[in-house]
Amino acid sequence: MTDTPSAPDPDPTAVRPTAVIGVDIGGSGIKAAPVDLDSGDLVADRVRLDTPQPATPAAVAATVAEVLRRSTDGAPGRVDASTPVGLTIPAVVRAGKVLTAANIDPSWIGVHAVDLFRQALARPVVVANDADAAGVAEIRYGAGRDVEGVVVMVTLGTGIGSALFVDGTLVPNTELGHLPLHGDDAERYAASSVRKAEGLSMKKYAKRLQKYLALVERLLWPDLVIIGGGISRRADELLPHLDLHTEVVAAQLENSAGIVGAAALANPRPHDGSGVSATARGGR
Repeated sequence: MTDTPSAPDPDPTAVRPTAVIGVDIGGSGIKAAPVDLDSGDLVADRVRLDTPQPATPAAVAATVAEVLRRSTDGAPGRVDASTPVGLTIPAVVRAGKVLTAANIDPSWIGVHAVDLFRQALARPVVVANDADAAGVAEIRYGAGRDVEGVVVMVTLGTGIGSALFVDGTLVPNTELGHLPLHGDDAERYAASSVRKAEGLSMKKYAKRLQKYLALVERLLWPDLVIIGGGISRRADELLPHLDLHTEVVAAQLENSAGIVGAAALANPRPHDGSGVSATARGGR
């Protein structure tokens, strides 16, 4: 009787992947970096390329592939060809399919984004709404960590994104930026882009944001509101002018939130506080 040879023991000195890649797809830029999920830190420099114009699904997928290649090259030993990728997109994503296009090219509507990126990248992918991903990052690593009850994150940029959590569990695709306010979508009145376009001072802009957040408060009565987006870096100028029943704080991860949250959603852990199912993440 011949002994069956056993598989060789793993090389204890070999370096194995220890990170997950997050990709944040925005209207002007596509950013990516590998993320250490224990700490939420980027383990290599962020790579950014301009978003192609027009930002069709095929063009964006090709740019994401190049951003991913550069991100992988920048983190040898931390990621490899099998490393999962989480991607954000500024749209409602349900069961992997894009359903809206308020701030992206309308050709995305109906596209199964998970299938698109899985084929383009040849690796496991998860696709989520951009504000949801940023919120997951803040809940796991930032201003919402260990906060019980209802938490709303609002991202202020070109539009208004939102992420809603109940005891750390994401309620996906809330799109609170499209609540009606002054006869139109709230984001057309209180987005950060409107502040810039109209040359509003921070104090005048805070009055608009106050009306919007008061509307959100009356609907949801959250325990905490987190303000994200680039304006969070100027929180000391903005937050003192807000007067709500709810505590309002600035996001802590700033421009890394989308990347970190996307990576976290691509490799969720049980009972880690993100509480996001595969369906909610836009994976399958």
